[in-house]
Parts: sequence; C-alpha cells; structure tokens
Amino acid sequence: MFKFFVIPAHDRRLIPEGRLSGPMPWVIAIMIFLTVLAAAAGLALVQAAGNVTDDLSSRATVQIIEANAEVRARQARAVAARLRGLSLVEQVRVLPQKEIDELIEPWLGTQNLGEDIPLPALIDLKLTRTASDSELQSLRSVIQPLAADARVEPSSGYIAPVIALVRSLQWIAFGLVALLALATAAAVIISARATLNTHRETIAVVHLLGGTDHQISRLFQRRIALDALLGGMIGLVGGAAIIWLIAMQLSALGSGLVQSLGLSWLSWLIIALVPILGMFLAMVTARMTVMGALKKKL
Repeated sequence: MFKFFVIPAHDRRLIPEGRLSGPMPWVIAIMIFLTVLAAAAGLALVQAAGNVTDDLSSRATVQIIEANAEVRARQARAVAARLRGLSLVEQVRVLPQKEIDELIEPWLGTQNLGEDIPLPALIDLKLTRTASDSELQSLRSVIQPLAADARVEPSSGYIAPVIALVRSLQWIAFGLVALLALATAAAVIISARATLNTHRETIAVVHLLGGTDHQISRLFQRRIALDALLGGMIGLVGGAAIIWLIAMQLSALGSGLVQSLGLSWLSWLIIALVPILGMFLAMVTARMTVMGALKKKL
C-alpha cells in the first residue's frame, strides 16, 4: 500500500505540482472537514435518540386524578402498593408534592396552586421490560378498582415529538454527508480534467512511446489519492478539534437530552475512517474520469 503513494521522479513531470501547493488538497480538506462535522452530528443524534428511547421505553407514569386531596393521596398509596406486587413492575415511586410543584413551576409559576387547581398525584414506574399496549391496558385494569380515573401512560409518549425531530435532524446530517461526497467527487473530476488538458501533449507523447491508458490513469490516480489523503488528514484534525470544543460546551449545560449527545468509540472510529473513504472516493473518481477522457481521444 505504501508503494502505491511513492511517485517516481520521472512521473512527477506529468503532474509537477508539489504536495499541498495546488488547490486540490485544500479543497479536499474543506470537504472532509465539513463531512466530519456532519457525520459527527448524525452519529451523535443517533446515539442520543437511542439512549433516550431505551431509557424511557421501560418507564410509565400513573396519574391519579381526584379533586379531593385526601382521597387522592389514599388512592395513590393503594395503587402504589398494588403495582409493587406485579411481575412487570420493577420499581414504584410516588412523586412527592414538592417535585410536582417543580415540574409545573416553569408554566404556572411558583405560587401555591394546590388549593385552586387540583393537581394529579403522579407515580413513576420502572418496568422490567418495554411494555406492549396490551400490557399497559392490563395495568390500567388492575388499578381501576382502586382509582377509577387513574391513567397509565408510557413515558416515551411524552417525548415522542422530540424524538421525531431528532430523527429528522439525523437524516438531514447524513444527507449532508452524501451531498458532500458528491461535491468531493465533482471537485476530483474537475481537477482531473484540468490536469489532463494541461498535459495533453505529454500524454500524446507517452502514447506514442507505447504507454497504455491504464499506466497514465495510474499516475493521475496515485497523485490525486495522495492529495486527497493529505487534505483529508487536515480536515479530520480540524473537524475533531471543533467537535471537542462543542462537546466541552454541551457538557456544561447539564441537560439530560444534551448530555446524551456524546460519541461512542464506534462513532469515533467511523469519523476517523472519513479521510480514508474520501481518498478511495477520489481514487475511483479520478480513474473513471481519466479513463473516460482518454478513450474519447482515441
């Protein structure tokens, strides 16, 4: 593989530009930089959506709706005791009134609303597995004799719109990766055609001396592959630095959904492979472009 990038001195005369002196490596660097950022965003969103979904899929909330505070508290205790005896339920926690007040504070303020607005009692359930619709309905049937107006809702339903938005954003990010790959291929095509036009007479002499189209295309392919690899490494370093800075800022926010936006080791491995994939894309595109142009000249 290393010998593939070793360009003999006589081959450099066909493409005389030195390393990083032409525009091609810097164009590739910009493309890889943007691709790394888009890929990191898509992978982080995939992981965040998966973490949140896995965490909430095994949770449910029971709402005890009752105007009388004493009756509501009694029903909440009875329902909690009944749920603790079920095999599907791993943990039951009745939310204290202070936590309920904190949940509604951003919307209704800090004043005491317990006397004016009857707030439901909330019971947080941690299930042993993801419950199906029929299993949730069986939970409702179990607690209905104890609290006729009680509701059992899966926790994932509350954040479903957010998950849908995250899914849309991740597909947008991966779409940007695809568009950047097409833009990179287009840049390679333009660069290869420009180099062919510049060295048209040299290529004609090589043909007269017995050189084949494959030999000529291999010279362009190796040179463009080297430029793409060098530019890709520069783009990877720049993109990784930006990702690290953004990760530091997000970690300071402390939000649960934001905290789940980290990248796993597999995601980092995929990001590290972006310059290699970009190099192979440039090689294949350059070979197809050069071979197509040489065939048209014959």
